[in-house]
Amino acid sequence: MSHYFESPSEGTDAPRIVTLHLPERSLELHTGAGVFSRERIDVGTNVLLNTAPAPPMTGDLLDLGCGYGPIALTMASRAPKGIVWAVDVNERALQLCAENAARAGLDNVRVCAPDRVPGHIRFSAIWSNPPIRIGNITLHELLVRWLRRLEPCGEAYLVVQRHLGSDSLHRWLAEQGWPTSRVASRKGFRVLRCQALVPTP
Repeated sequence: MSHYFESPSEGTDAPRIVTLHLPERSLELHTGAGVFSRERIDVGTNVLLNTAPAPPMTGDLLDLGCGYGPIALTMASRAPKGIVWAVDVNERALQLCAENAARAGLDNVRVCAPDRVPGHIRFSAIWSNPPIRIGNITLHELLVRWLRRLEPCGEAYLVVQRHLGSDSLHRWLAEQGWPTSRVASRKGFRVLRCQALVPTP
């Protein structure tokens, strides 16, 4: 679980390149020590990228927990007129994501720590392979913080491994007032669509 929060110690960051194969293009992404799934594109991330509908073509989009950038760069590639906010607490991940976006020529990616996202920004879409292993309390706090920033017609797509609690998370999201549905189930992962909060009458 340490890769969610820690940067690697000096001298441990051997360079590595993984290839993200998308229907529209392939991207070579540099990874390193101390980041999630440095050896290959995570299976859950691949499931999300191959099942979520295209993001809105304009507006602000969020990759929550961007790592070295596979989700953020995919969103930016598919929505070239949108702005993709790539957010993570891991400084090394942020550095790698920014470098990967620059190499790919995707200048519509804004890479930053969570507290650096301007407070007035509202998102038309959120995509995330959330850090399930941080525990339910912390995970719920994280999701509440960002799902509240969906635009009224915005949607979030979350990929969660079935045996790590996708169904219980589905129920919890619905209980909190976010209409949630399962849109895909592949390779042991569920993709959940979570809509903006329904206003209380």
